[in-house]
Amino acid sequence: MGQSFQQRCSPGPADGIDNDLYDRCSDAWWDSESFLHQLRVAFNPARLDYASQKLFRDLHLTPQGKTALEVGCGGGLLCEEIARMGFATTGIDPSGGALAAARCHAEAGGLQIRYQMASGELLPYANASYDVVFCCDVLEHVRDLPRVVAEVSRVLKPNGVFLYDTFHRNWASKLVAIKIAQEWPRWAFLPPRLHVWRMFIRPREMKSLLRSHHLAWKEHRGLRPNVSLATALRCLRMRARGQMSYAELGRRIHLVESRITAVMYMGYAIRL
Repeated sequence: MGQSFQQRCSPGPADGIDNDLYDRCSDAWWDSESFLHQLRVAFNPARLDYASQKLFRDLHLTPQGKTALEVGCGGGLLCEEIARMGFATTGIDPSGGALAAARCHAEAGGLQIRYQMASGELLPYANASYDVVFCCDVLEHVRDLPRVVAEVSRVLKPNGVFLYDTFHRNWASKLVAIKIAQEWPRWAFLPPRLHVWRMFIRPREMKSLLRSHHLAWKEHRGLRPNVSLATALRCLRMRARGQMSYAELGRRIHLVESRITAVMYMGYAIRL
């Protein structure tokens, strides 16, 4: 595992990711005809359901008076939902354009969210500052994964909760998340180089990394489409041909929780 994380920090896999995309698409975060719309309508509901179950049902946490941080908040799609849960919410991201979109949308909706430009490798907050930290669809993008997890652990209060999701690194994720979703024009609905397969994280690697940074891993749950593979491919083909909009795609296909972690998985850990 150590060698794979060293490779992430060296020239190669990390340099293949087009993280500048988020600056170029800063005006599209809340556009229903953007690929980013899928994050809000197809990905976030499952994440939020899972987070609510763990935080409120299983851990009996009360959000009033509690602080939450989202690492890699982008245009604020998830941050706004976290704020609506009742947390005093902060979002950080290295993209100035994405943060501008996030601030504008939050102000228009009357939401009080603190946004700040920063990276997960160097969080500008004191030790034990937050009750909950979210990191969704971000860990597979960062150059120094151990450093990000160390920073998350540092800013969490004792018994604070770390909620995350990411991609498994195996043949299934290469086929689905890279080939079908990004590279093969017949079905692709995401930009090329949005993800790099070698940056994906095996669940056992994630568990080991959490343990080494004073975070007690609790569970992993999978994410899968709500429709069959045949139906998903048919809808993606229609979108690629211009016969279906991104908005309609989001209405047809969304992720649901699953016991199968083969492509995507989510989980949580507690700060010791």
